[in-house]
Amino acid sequence: MAGQVEATAPESGDVELRRVLGPWQLIGIGIGAIIGAGIFVITGQAAADHAGPAIVLSFVFACVGCAFAGLCYAELAAMIPASGGAYTYAYAAFGRLVGFMIGWDLCLEYGMAASTVAVGWGGYFKALLGHVGVEVPAQFASAPFAQGADGSLVTTEAIVNLPAVGVVAILTALLILGIRSSAGFNNAMVLLKVGIVLAVIAFGLPLISGENLTPLIPENTGKFGEFGWSGILAASGVIFFAYIGFDSVSVAAQEAKNPQRDLPIGILGSLAICTVLYILMSLTMVGLAHYSTLKVDAPVSVAIAAAGEELAWLRTWVEVGAIAGLSTVILVSLYGQTRIFYAMSRDGFLPAAFSKIDPKSRTPVVSTLIIGAVVALFAGLFPLDILGDMVSAGTLIAFILVCVAVMVLRETRPNVKRPFKTPFYPAVPILGIIVCGMMVWPLLETLWWRVLGWMAIGLVIYLVYGIWHAKEPMWKLVDEPPAK
Repeated sequence: MAGQVEATAPESGDVELRRVLGPWQLIGIGIGAIIGAGIFVITGQAAADHAGPAIVLSFVFACVGCAFAGLCYAELAAMIPASGGAYTYAYAAFGRLVGFMIGWDLCLEYGMAASTVAVGWGGYFKALLGHVGVEVPAQFASAPFAQGADGSLVTTEAIVNLPAVGVVAILTALLILGIRSSAGFNNAMVLLKVGIVLAVIAFGLPLISGENLTPLIPENTGKFGEFGWSGILAASGVIFFAYIGFDSVSVAAQEAKNPQRDLPIGILGSLAICTVLYILMSLTMVGLAHYSTLKVDAPVSVAIAAAGEELAWLRTWVEVGAIAGLSTVILVSLYGQTRIFYAMSRDGFLPAAFSKIDPKSRTPVVSTLIIGAVVALFAGLFPLDILGDMVSAGTLIAFILVCVAVMVLRETRPNVKRPFKTPFYPAVPILGIIVCGMMVWPLLETLWWRVLGWMAIGLVIYLVYGIWHAKEPMWKLVDEPPAK
């Protein structure tokens, strides 16, 4: 249709992805990816290290950045309803090199996020087993590497985090079975974890102590990012991890029934629901327990325990909800990574194995197996803090580029039909760039060499393979005739 994206005809014999996802399933994918390690794991560490009770304000600040980026994602997802998410949008706006580099950067958001969440999943799973008298040996329940005080890698006495490896293997197998089975599992787990989050808020909020919330903003220690207003900003970058996931809706474009209409609904709907839950949940946590006690793998359990006998019955349910919630995040993160590599492979940047669809399951089986194996390796070897900060940094960089892409395409392709348009243009994308930039800056202060190293690896792959095999993308922007 004129003014929309045209799909290039697939090569003869190619098997295509199946369009089976409606708006509620897309919202479910977004919530499944968003509610997980951010609220069940990362929140406690960010409160203890950076913001204290003001972690609630950090969630509000992060939400503002997400809202700006989410509106930009919604415009581009409706305008370019093709798999690949930010990779595809960057390709459309900036060309092959930037598109490839953003696709490679997204490995930090999706692949690394799956590893990070698997580590958090292992912590809650170990706690749940402990309630029934089963103890997992320490050397097989934590990472053999840790982050030293100077940011370097140090070894521990552990061998491998087996629970984290195991859950990645199981969910990789589920993805191979097909998108319909995966979406059904995701929706069931979403209902379970949202119900438990609502229970924690409903029963915990009336029991919060004013003493735990005083002072709301602890005095800065003299170092940027350690409490005070700079701590709120630093924490917002760390807990930005909690919002990662709404953009995963965009990578489902080629499996959505009506992508132009349903993708914006999925993106903005899941973001709005989760924001309300996050603010109330974080207030409940720092109100029940002093923020300094929350730097653990299972902070929600610690907060519930601090409430005493009144909430003792809820502790096991919280661990069940965390396990369910983290499972869906791992599932959607793995799903998102496979679809990004699918799109990059179809465009020639990666080997054809990553876009080969199995005729029976209609899923990229080889790609899913490879990605699952790499994710399991990282989950088994590295701890939460190393992985989590990398994920937040990579995601914020992608969000900034998406906001820029909206502005570039508005100027260079003004006549392409936009079923959804970002309101208050250009203020929204500009503010998205500023807010996301403010959140990523404290992270890059300590992570710049890791992020730079990761992007350097991507550049080498592009120069050695991608640039020589690139071909026309499987979509094409079509301009509408100018209005007379």
